[in-house]
Amino acid sequence: MGAMDLVALELFFIGLLGLASLAIAFVAGTVLWNLFRGQR
Repeated sequence: MGAMDLVALELFFIGLLGLASLAIAFVAGTVLWNLFRGQR
């Protein structure tokens, strides 16, 4: 494995982490939004 493979792997995992964080934040925001909207 060369240095390029390592960089590509690192970028791939960082992208996966970013996507996962976005998805979790989106779901959490939607749940909170529904909770607040349901109280009114």
